Amino acid sequence: MDETRAVVPEQRGTDGKPDGSRVPHVPGFARRAAVGEAPGSGGTEAVLSPKERGKQLRERVPRSSHRQPALAGDRPDAVRAVEESNRDRVPELTPIRVGRMAASPFAFLRGSAGLMAQDLAGTPVTGIAAQLCGDAHAANFGLYGDARGRLVMDLNDFDETVVGPWEWDLKRLATSLVLAGREVGASEEECRAAAFDTVGAYRRTMRLLARLPALDAWNAIADEELVSHTDARDLLGTLERVSAKARNNTSARFAARSTEPVTDDEGGGRRFVDAPPVLRRVPDAEAAAVAASLGPYLETVSEDRLPLLARYAVHDVAFRVVGTGSVGTRSYVVLLLDHRGEPLVLQVKEARPSALLPHLPAAGFTVEDPGHEGRRVVLGQKRMQVVSDILLGWTTVEGRPFQVRQFRNRKGSVDPAALTVDEVDDYGRMTGALLARAHAHSADPRLIAGYCGKNEELDEAVAAFAVSYADRTTADHADLLAAVRSGRIAAEPGV
Repeated sequence: MDETRAVVPEQRGTDGKPDGSRVPHVPGFARRAAVGEAPGSGGTEAVLSPKERGKQLRERVPRSSHRQPALAGDRPDAVRAVEESNRDRVPELTPIRVGRMAASPFAFLRGSAGLMAQDLAGTPVTGIAAQLCGDAHAANFGLYGDARGRLVMDLNDFDETVVGPWEWDLKRLATSLVLAGREVGASEEECRAAAFDTVGAYRRTMRLLARLPALDAWNAIADEELVSHTDARDLLGTLERVSAKARNNTSARFAARSTEPVTDDEGGGRRFVDAPPVLRRVPDAEAAAVAASLGPYLETVSEDRLPLLARYAVHDVAFRVVGTGSVGTRSYVVLLLDHRGEPLVLQVKEARPSALLPHLPAAGFTVEDPGHEGRRVVLGQKRMQVVSDILLGWTTVEGRPFQVRQFRNRKGSVDPAALTVDEVDDYGRMTGALLARAHAHSADPRLIAGYCGKNEELDEAVAAFAVSYADRTTADHADLLAAVRSGRIAAEPGV
């Protein structure tokens, strides 16, 4: 499967030998023979273009083979899978995590990336590698602010990011659209259509990117063009409301609600106010350890950002519960104030090993040591997004790896479970297009597009998979509810 591997940043060529000209091949760049080459066009007949190599993969992995899921033979029951995923989390917070997962089948999917990866390990893969989100469900797309405060829409959660089979992200996204559709009352046909449209948008976008010059493809599908590109006009009203909310979702607004003034006798500035169980101040020693970790963090931030951070002073640290799958991980918010007392809030969030890692070898993918899990998350995010947080970095707190990022930098998200029935397929097309754009940053879009093709064979197959796996997830969710009712596992709902 080596011939289909994607070239992601940090992978290099093997030598510097000339390519038949006075200019030698430079490792890290494409070979000249591959530029614009088609079969038989001046090279040897054996040299195929990426598109043709993608087409050839259909012989080994027919697109229709993606239809049925293959559940792992040693698959744990749903409750044991949740219990295993709770290991090494903050014990008193795991009931909150279980309570959030128990809210609906869609919520269960959100918290069970590892269980789905175990199931996906038995499904067909082409061997084309891409930087994966690893948790590409429909709620992990959203708006956030760029360096100038403009809103962009993209994937926005990378805790599980890793290099792996692109099909895994696409199947997880399609399944999530089926579950979200069921939650809003869509018919089974409408849910299947949403998954079908998600895959179709991914396929068509990848074909579009494959036809563009490399630089144009890298920056393609500006957000103002996204609605028209994906024919998602029914979403306009929802996107406008989310955008308006996102513009107000800032560090200043969070600090105004979550902090209080500190008297000059106590050092001045502001400090966090307890709001249990979601937000709590931490003991002095813990706060000092988190604050001290920002020193090494500065070494991971782009040097041109250091003068900006140097204008802020660290004032306080609190523990804050976040997400669904992330509940129970160690996550802090750090309050910084500038010379005018204006806040900047950083999130220092524990980076656990990707839940996908144990299952990649079964799919034929090698697992490399990331060195630092926070670095893995940050580099994965930068590889997939068109624009990333300018303050992304990583650090270590008391031996544990963490990622660091801005908190509330105009973030906003569409709640897939709150869409109207008419909006679900529009949202599927939009997220499918965004996922294709993200994958095309690390995998050659010509290769994936060659495999996906012009017709709807892949769309039909993955939509069938999505419906089937949504049924599996619904059954898993029912098992979790039964375990909560019986007292086998503790849950704290509504938090």
